[in-house]
Amino acid sequence: MEKKTISRDGTSIAYESSGQGPAVILVSGAMSTGGTMAPLAVPLSDHFRVVVYDRRGRGESGDTAPYSVEREVEDLAALIEAVGGEAALCGVSSGGALVLEASASGLPVRQVAVYEVPFAVHEGGAKERAEYTERLTEALAEGRRGDAVELFLRLTGMAEQMIQGARQSPMWAGMEAIAPSLAYDNAVMGDSLVPRARLASITVPVLAVAGGASPSWMREATRAVAETVPEGTYRSLEGQTHMVEPGVLGPVLAEFFGE
Repeated sequence: MEKKTISRDGTSIAYESSGQGPAVILVSGAMSTGGTMAPLAVPLSDHFRVVVYDRRGRGESGDTAPYSVEREVEDLAALIEAVGGEAALCGVSSGGALVLEASASGLPVRQVAVYEVPFAVHEGGAKERAEYTERLTEALAEGRRGDAVELFLRLTGMAEQMIQGARQSPMWAGMEAIAPSLAYDNAVMGDSLVPRARLASITVPVLAVAGGASPSWMREATRAVAETVPEGTYRSLEGQTHMVEPGVLGPVLAEFFGE
């Protein structure tokens, strides 16, 4: 990351930008950094100033205890100020929950796009999330970072054999390094149910996108976001999953942000 800005609580937030034009800030989800979003920045940077950043507690950004979702909203406020005072936001997975909250908080945001925020649409999903929260909190409190990562991977539906394979991979050390930030994404997701009252307060256009090959509950949750915000649009990308291809999502975002 080339640049840094300072959030309200003194935390250093590392970011970099590419391209010229209206600012678009890309927000990553769990177990990811600004670098994870860099491929998506490429198709957008022909038309916009695209900003990727390391969320607090990961990559080159700092961290300050105690954590709260409000601090992450303040991080976005600092970034928006650093890039000109107004921006569009795009969040992927739990990063989408953060950009929706930032918009509902009244930050100077002109448009919001989200890709598959994993909200629960039924009580069963909320119960699963509550059990995950309890076990994640316990694992992190005891310093069992590897177990915390395993819990998250199981939550995403990864097969046990693949999880054990991941534990033996060179990537595992990096995953353990940012494991404490899993608690941050979990906090951003709240009780995991679609926050309908909060979404109803958003006053800017929102594009909610899902993959056509993703589980039906994921598409249902994405549609619920589009239907709950006052100015919402739902799009499904044929053949795409939660690991969306930047070359497919990028043009859809460029069209929306160019409106």
